[in-house]
Amino acid sequence: TALLQRWLLVLFVFLALLIFADGGRLLVVPMDGSHWLSMRAVLDELRHKGHEIVIVAPEINLHVKASENYVMKTYPVPFTKTELKGHFLTFTEELFEERPFLERFVRLREKLKNTSTLFLSTCTHLLYNKELIQYLEGSKFDAVFTDPMMPCGQIVAEYLSIPSVFFLRGIPCGLDYKALQCPNPPSYVPKLFTTNTDHMTFPQRVKNLLFSLLEILLCDFVYSPYAKLASEFLQREITVTELLSHGSVWLMRFDFVIDYPRPLMPNIAIIGGINCAQKELSQVGYFFFWPSAVLLKVESYW
Repeated sequence: TALLQRWLLVLFVFLALLIFADGGRLLVVPMDGSHWLSMRAVLDELRHKGHEIVIVAPEINLHVKASENYVMKTYPVPFTKTELKGHFLTFTEELFEERPFLERFVRLREKLKNTSTLFLSTCTHLLYNKELIQYLEGSKFDAVFTDPMMPCGQIVAEYLSIPSVFFLRGIPCGLDYKALQCPNPPSYVPKLFTTNTDHMTFPQRVKNLLFSLLEILLCDFVYSPYAKLASEFLQREITVTELLSHGSVWLMRFDFVIDYPRPLMPNIAIIGGINCAQKELSQVGYFFFWPSAVLLKVESYW
């Protein structure tokens, strides 16, 4: 019949379009350490789907290595692998040291200062590598895939004027809440390392509020240099919160089995199950599971 012929014609055109369909070009600006291990599994799957992937990483790193699934572009950085490992190990050990609160805060601040200086240096050497930036400009990427824990990838996305997809577990001091404009009242949402639950007494709520104020201090300390760097590189004033608010899609690696429910925006997708993808682990270490504040001896990603 005429109707059947019309539907067959539509189907033929649709199939013809699929034949000429092509994957996109994805620029990846990863974060090293265990953050990379989860991201790598996603990139392998995207490559199997036909997407072309280019990874930009420092020459000195812990886990980001070349692969047949992507093109890797590296850039020089002013530190050695021994120094990099030392920063990761000392910072991780400091997180689990049992000390008085004020002493712990001061020591953690000092460790954060050293580690954030290293990451900021890495970002600066990426942004001001003229040869690499010229390559990125001429490559016509469709999107940037990055971990916004350190916002260097988003600075690149702003510079190239392309969308960004965030892949993260969370950002310290609630920057993800602020960037997404999600409600985050300190009287009700337990803060990291407080050992509070979602049922808090009045003193616990006060403690939670004090922790949120300290988070603001640490947040400004760690992320304000990125605002200065981004403003200089993009040649316009911009804050880190504004920078992150431009993220198109947020792929959040948390799960309400261990995380308390929270308000979500439409551009957030929960993918907590991907954290279970790594099954073969080599070294023994300690992991901190929030909000239950339980330390478990498990095989470490480092």
